[in-house]
Amino acid sequence: MTLEKQRSVDPAEIAKFNRLSTTWWDEAGPMWPLHRLNKFRIEVIEQVICQQRNIDTACDKPFRNLKVLDIGCGGGILSESMARRGATVHGVDVSPGNIHAARLHAETEKDALVQRINYELCSAEELVTRDQRYDIVLNMEVVEHVLDLGGFMHSCNSLVAPGGIQFVSTINRNPVAWFTAIIGAEYILRWLPKGTHQYGKLVKPGELLALLQQDDFEILQRTGVAVNPFTGNMSSRKSEMVSYMVAALKSS
Repeated sequence: MTLEKQRSVDPAEIAKFNRLSTTWWDEAGPMWPLHRLNKFRIEVIEQVICQQRNIDTACDKPFRNLKVLDIGCGGGILSESMARRGATVHGVDVSPGNIHAARLHAETEKDALVQRINYELCSAEELVTRDQRYDIVLNMEVVEHVLDLGGFMHSCNSLVAPGGIQFVSTINRNPVAWFTAIIGAEYILRWLPKGTHQYGKLVKPGELLALLQQDDFEILQRTGVAVNPFTGNMSSRKSEMVSYMVAALKSS
């Protein structure tokens, strides 16, 4: 990737996730919160897509015929969930270690759909230069790790086909979110490695919604994310004070 094509990429973030890349599929390791989060967000994604496209939720492969992009795919946790539901998935990440971990895990899976996921080391900006478009763009837990939020979101928005849906999830920026998601999760409970998040990079809902709406997106659904401190399980809540998830439809 040339520097021009990855203006939003933070080298420090790449180094951090390269160090963690071998732990992606260890559900008892440092990535266990992502496995719990994945169960929650795949339910939200399936609900929104099926409702918007009139798909029977009881269908065995509800995402059949959907072209999906998973930006910042990490070790492939969400990519594999989407593929198992029938989607054609392109998983991209700027961390070589993450892409290696994702490919390695997919190769060991018996599910042919998972084995066909296309994992690639590249940025959202680079995909834009190829004039790529997708039915569904997954932008999950990424915006809080980029250098240029506006530029990154514009690139992600450009990758959604007219009538397509983008899902974005991240952490709010306020004292409560700082104490809960950084001090609590990283330093007290030690659910995440220290330094996973930087307060200044966290994104307020209003900031994110403005970046979506300026590129002709209609907000379909917003939900806060609640975490049970005893079990680690995650569920929907009205308050977006700490973590939140947005589904947005691109104008056709």
